[in-house]
Formats: sequence, structure tokens, C-alpha cells
Amino acid sequence: MTATAHEFFAASASVAGALIGLLFVAISVAPERVLGPDASEVHGVRAAATLTAFTNALTVSLFGLIPSFSVGGAATAVAATGMLFIVRSLIGVAPGWRAKRVRLRDFTFLVGLIVVFVIQLIAAIELDGNRADSGSLHTICILVVVCFLIGIERAWELVGGPRFHLFGTLFATMNGESDAAAEDRDLDPDA
Repeated sequence: MTATAHEFFAASASVAGALIGLLFVAISVAPERVLGPDASEVHGVRAAATLTAFTNALTVSLFGLIPSFSVGGAATAVAATGMLFIVRSLIGVAPGWRAKRVRLRDFTFLVGLIVVFVIQLIAAIELDGNRADSGSLHTICILVVVCFLIGIERAWELVGGPRFHLFGTLFATMNGESDAAAEDRDLDPDA
């Protein structure tokens, strides 16, 4: 069954490898922002979440390229590892949240990542139970793409790019708020 997705997995593995390399370059340009003693807990978790999303895509894709190998087992393992990462991240930032150094909304991106890992785990288990299940394989392939998008968004924030909140902008539009006011609200870290 994974033979039908061979080209997708080959392309995804190449993309994931390149993005992981670029992530390491981005972190090495300003390591004190992510790894230094004065580094923000938020930046550390963003960097780790980015690496987790890209590594998930890379691992699933590489195992998908192995002949006669079910990608379900690899997808199950990395989904479980990803969920453990999220739990560990939340435990790690709890002291900063209690001390009001970080806000809980700074970590809402973890919700999207946990949703990806839960859906991936369900699809992977289904794929292992029925190797001819093209729907589950299709779902896993889509989640690989979603991991790229999540990782790219986290990397953008990590290097200091402005944050865009699609849902906040849509909500503001529905409420008649101007684009400039919505953008100011979205870019204001204290909003």
C-alpha cells in the first residue's frame, strides 16, 4: 500500500531534511535567544515544537520508503513520542506560567500539534490493523504536510517574524473591526 505513496514520501523526506537543516542554521545565528541562560521558555518550546513537527514528517516519510514496511508502526511511535514531548513541554513551562513570565496563550500552538498527533495515532493504528486501508494512509500523508506547515509557522515566530492570527483576523472582520485594528491586536503581545 505504501508503494502508492512512494514518491510523496521521497519528496517529503527531502523537504523535512532541508527544513531541519535550516532550523539548525536559524538557531545557530542567535543561539542565546533559544538556548542561552536568558532564553525565553517560549522560544525553547517553539524550537523544540518545530523540530518535533519536522522530525515527525521525516521519520514517517523515511519509514514509508522502506519496501514492504507498514508506515503505521513508525507513525504510531512518533505520534506517541510527540504527545510525550507536549506533556513534557507543559510541565517544563508550568513554573514560568505560575510566575507570570509566560502566558498560557503563548503555548496554544501545542493544541494544534497534539491534535495532529492524536489523529496520526488513530490513523496509524487503523493502518496497522488493515494494511490495505488507503484512507488511513491518505490521512497520514496529509498530516505530514500539516507538520510541515506547523513547523514552518513555529520557525517563523522563532526567528522573530510577525505573528498572524487567521482566526483573530476573521473574527475581527465579522465584528466590523478594521484590518489595521485587527493587525495591531494580533501583533500586540499583551493583547
